[in-house]
Amino acid sequence: MSRPKRGSKVLDRAQRRIAALKSISSTLDLGNGVTIDTFAAAIKKTQEKLEAYNSSLSTVDLTQGILELAEKSLMELTEHVLVSVAARYGKNSDEYKMAGGVRRSERKRPVRKPKQEVVI
Repeated sequence: MSRPKRGSKVLDRAQRRIAALKSISSTLDLGNGVTIDTFAAAIKKTQEKLEAYNSSLSTVDLTQGILELAEKSLMELTEHVLVSVAARYGKNSDEYKMAGGVRRSERKRPVRKPKQEVVI
């Protein structure tokens, strides 16, 4: 499942605000370096960062898929190696235990509980 991409309420609000400010004047200067152009540049910079973030999420999703596929392949190979050791040396051998298997003679056997008689 892919990661949900992120939106920005702040960015949406800023875009609506700049549209409203442009309706006042396209060259509005509020002083102290606050102009339509600086506000638009800040919005664009934030949009670029949001796009980079969402692109990174897509890259992470792709990399995760590749990793999961590699893990599945490794899991199958690990199982095949253990089965091969069992076929060559037997499931009750020291080699099988050294490879990570559990000897047949050391497996836990279920303990059966005696049936209780129902008294009516």
